[in-house]
Amino acid sequence: MSSQLSAIELLKLGDEGRTPPFLNKYWPQILGTVFGIGTGVLVNFGTRRPLFSGIQKHVVGVAGWIGVLTFVQNKRNNYLAEKDAVLRHYIELHPEDFPEPERKKIADILEPWIPIR
Repeated sequence: MSSQLSAIELLKLGDEGRTPPFLNKYWPQILGTVFGIGTGVLVNFGTRRPLFSGIQKHVVGVAGWIGVLTFVQNKRNNYLAEKDAVLRHYIELHPEDFPEPERKKIADILEPWIPIR
């Protein structure tokens, strides 16, 4: 994505027009299901029962893991949002510390390639 906006203008956009990837949206549910079923299987294996007997153990495990992982995801999102807000505020207060980078053409950056004989 090429943009002609300055760094400050990009910061002010925030999450406008962005959609999180599929795995970022649903990782608590995916991992909670895997860990919940795995917990039920391990409990049954430890008590020497058939691995998928007592379906209530698996359902409770899935619900518990999804709840815990959703809580962790929300705490992480809140922490990162607060961190971004603090950094954005600092950049807005001190724009002199963040000058616009000079745009260079690729031809000026790369040295010409000369084959060796």
